Amino acid sequence: MKIVSARDFKLQREVDYGTPEQNQAVKDIIHGLRAEGDAALLRYTEAFDRVTLSPQDLRITPDELQAAYSRVEPSFLEAIRAAAANIRAFHIKQKRNSWMDLQPDGSLLGQIIRPLKRVGVYVPGGKAAYPSSVLMNVIPAQVAGVPEIVMVTPPATGGKAGIDPYTLVAAAEAGVTEAYRIGGAQAIAALAYGTETIQPVDKICGPGNIYVALAKREVYGAVDIDSIAGPSEIVVLADDTANAAYVAADLLSQAEHDEMASAILVTPSRRLAEAVSAEVQKQLAELPRRDIASTSIEQYGAIIVTDTLQDGIEIVNRLAPEHLEMMVENPMAYAGLIENAGAIFLGTYSSEPVGDYFAGPNHIIPTNGTARFSSPVDVDDFIKKSSLIYYSKEALFKNGAAIMELARHEGLEGHARAIGVRLQNEGEAR
Repeated sequence: MKIVSARDFKLQREVDYGTPEQNQAVKDIIHGLRAEGDAALLRYTEAFDRVTLSPQDLRITPDELQAAYSRVEPSFLEAIRAAAANIRAFHIKQKRNSWMDLQPDGSLLGQIIRPLKRVGVYVPGGKAAYPSSVLMNVIPAQVAGVPEIVMVTPPATGGKAGIDPYTLVAAAEAGVTEAYRIGGAQAIAALAYGTETIQPVDKICGPGNIYVALAKREVYGAVDIDSIAGPSEIVVLADDTANAAYVAADLLSQAEHDEMASAILVTPSRRLAEAVSAEVQKQLAELPRRDIASTSIEQYGAIIVTDTLQDGIEIVNRLAPEHLEMMVENPMAYAGLIENAGAIFLGTYSSEPVGDYFAGPNHIIPTNGTARFSSPVDVDDFIKKSSLIYYSKEALFKNGAAIMELARHEGLEGHARAIGVRLQNEGEAR
């Protein structure tokens, strides 16, 4: 793993907008689905997933969800239930209520908070199964009160026929009652615009490959989306007290996700930098997904040696990582200095997978430096807000002149007259 000084570090990560060919393919898929509905959805599923379905086969039945329980270990079931409980407890604390504020003049202002009616959840399955993604998408939507949650996932998982039973069990445990065996850009299009079998949704959430990401970007506006997810990334900020084996293992935990994943150590300790570099190579040799991880480390991995820990914090804030681990002495003393990070893991025992799977905070986190201005998925992603305005006669008479002044300043006489006619009709002409 390459070691560079802070002055020489120039890793630039950009949002992947896809090749012209990929973008055109996605546009064609969406156009085809809007024109042909189920027929196009089935044709694309056969072409891309090598699975032949009929319209009746699209929906995953409740019996299939229940049958999956016999194909998973009791230990997995125990773990997924514990994780679900933690995730639900964390997100319940985020829930907000509508409010109203009555003014002395009789006017009333407020905000009405309602859940979205219908949400689509995309669960990846092309390269591997991600049952944890089911929980992280579905549970916040349930806590928000969304009445209709629709899950879609590819009909073949990791190149093998059939949907991974662990994904199905996670869906059942999360309370999913409507699910379809479709994936890729065609699934996003079906959720956005609907087909004869699938009703359209109001919002689409969940990560996926480049075609899924481009499709989400393409349908945005017809529906809402959570984000355009990029490759996973981790930054470990560590000082001389950190354990090199722990740091290396955590870097590799993200590098194994994808060849484009980014794993970076930032440290003022040259000794730790060299120890971690050696440890990464040692652990890579025994990692099942070492081909993916080694490509990630070579292309997007780095160990940045800084002059001071404060310099390291400045680099972290510039990178705005998806995951940040602070493996430093007394991490609480530095947590307040972190301005840009999707999730912050404090201390030796707060390894990133703790958050990915179990602790409770959402693992769908902004990537590609977008933590500068965006946040992890939470309950607010599944609500909508309406402002409530009731103006009394007294309030209108008191403020009418100011309202008309502002309207006329913008050249909108019709706006001003809408107020003036009321004042005149009530005997309060200007």
